[in-house]
Amino acid sequence: MTTTVQDPQAYIDEMARTRGYVLDYHKIMAKQDFDVLHATNNLVGAAYLEQRTLDRKTKELIFIVSLTVMRASKGHIQSHIRVALDLGLSPREILEAIEISLPEAGIVAFQTGFEAWREVVDADGLEPTVEVFDGGAGAGA
Repeated sequence: MTTTVQDPQAYIDEMARTRGYVLDYHKIMAKQDFDVLHATNNLVGAAYLEQRTLDRKTKELIFIVSLTVMRASKGHIQSHIRVALDLGLSPREILEAIEISLPEAGIVAFQTGFEAWREVVDADGLEPTVEVFDGGAGAGA
């Protein structure tokens, strides 16, 4: 099946404008197998980008939670966190969405999303005033 769009560079630029981000695989597929990129992007457009019943903010929160549960790469989760922030969601709203992963996916999956969120929003915490071992960031961080 051949696509009607012939300029992969223009297509990837439009993806970046529409989504607010592109992933590494988008960039490579635009050059290496444009037809498959076009097909997968159409599916993402129908399910995620096009306005239907759910608004874009809600979809971003769902994406962040689903990527957290799936233990997606930190960069992938962070791209959606950045889009959510650009759409006007607060860091706290995004954190609360990530926390939904706790009961179903557990602490390790939660830590994946949490660490991605912490880096993007530059969140800090409290240090104990007693001597303890450093527990690290968790989740492969």
